Amino acid sequence: MSERSRRIPVPLAIAASVVGAEGVVLVLLALAEIASLDGGRLAMGVTTALFFACYGAGLVLGAQSLLRRSSWARSPVVLAQLIQLGVAWSYRGAVPWLSAGLAVVAVVVLVGIFHPRSLAALGEQP
Repeated sequence: MSERSRRIPVPLAIAASVVGAEGVVLVLLALAEIASLDGGRLAMGVTTALFFACYGAGLVLGAQSLLRRSSWARSPVVLAQLIQLGVAWSYRGAVPWLSAGLAVVAVVVLVGIFHPRSLAALGEQP
């Protein structure tokens, strides 16, 4: 395999980087949730922090796997972005700037993953 064929396509690298950043943000949100725990909402706080931590770790794993050109990572990352588009839609009236930000990030990842060079890089290896 030549050096050129082993290189990660730019659209895939951008998508993986954005997904990795999403994962890190979710892990940081989990830590913030743990830091703000109080006795009145202990169960809710712990489960929310656990959800954010697991979701964030999954996104980081997906990003790393995309950079390793593992084709299995495409499906969970795409699903996460579709969920994010749904969340963005639900916030469109209440917090429009957040809605727009979430939607733009999800679209950037989806365009990067479905770019022809990304699809070729994630295809079956001989």
